[in-house]
Amino acid sequence: MSLDVFNERSGTVIAMAITSQEQRAGFPLMLELPSQLGLGQRSWVKISQVRTLSTERPGKKIGRATPELLGQVVEGLNEIIAA
Repeated sequence: MSLDVFNERSGTVIAMAITSQEQRAGFPLMLELPSQLGLGQRSWVKISQVRTLSTERPGKKIGRATPELLGQVVEGLNEIIAA
């Protein structure tokens, strides 16, 4: 989820879990990903599962989030953590 410049300078990436298992929890905990990301199957991002990982840990990049998708993720995070 983090910008390439952040990743390069910090040596870390900010990531969120993705699942192909449909969950009961809807937005803001889960957000269905658009098929245009090319994941090959219906998938959801688990907005509440944010991780900071070493840039060496993730495998192959599977897609790039659009600004619109990132906006929805941030909106979900705001609903979870903002008072």
